[in-house]
Amino acid sequence: MRKVLAALAVAVVLLAGCDDPPSATRKSDVEVDTPALREQKAAAGIDDCIPGDGDGKLPALTLPCLGGGPDVDLSSLRGPMLINLWYSGCGPCRAEMPILQQVHEQYVDRVDVVGLDIETYPEAAISFADMIGATYPQIADPGGEIFDDADLGLRAAYPQTMFVDADGAVAFIQVGEIDSIDEARDLLSTHLGVEP
Repeated sequence: MRKVLAALAVAVVLLAGCDDPPSATRKSDVEVDTPALREQKAAAGIDDCIPGDGDGKLPALTLPCLGGGPDVDLSSLRGPMLINLWYSGCGPCRAEMPILQQVHEQYVDRVDVVGLDIETYPEAAISFADMIGATYPQIADPGGEIFDDADLGLRAAYPQTMFVDADGAVAFIQVGEIDSIDEARDLLSTHLGVEP
């Protein structure tokens, strides 16, 4: 009976969408860089995070790389870039990740794709990315600190994707799932001027 109830609870979460953050916005003490997580990330083939070298317009918020690697100051990032906010228990996030991997592969050297995992279960996040075959870098924000910057205009809804232009400014925020590679191409063309 407990297994049935647990399965029903998971189904309700996946079908209900992802309007609430999985954790309160606060500085988190969740460890996202341990020897076990580094090993799990390496086995999954997830790329290391790459700190920016520019003076972008995102908030000055330094976040760790999921599963180890260099920390990333968001204010140093410039595009063209997609930054996708997600967590592994979000059904639409799970459906969207393979499309973002296609963008990562098809727009290599033209558009950076970065995941921003907002959950307190880094093992689950890496495991899910591994299952999908998502190899693009993943930043961790288990406390949801990115929502503290009111100027960004982020909602507590998942997934959402920030389209960051060459100056490091957010050109557009897609709230909700990107449903297809064609939709992703249209959004990249419209908001970042990047053609297929």
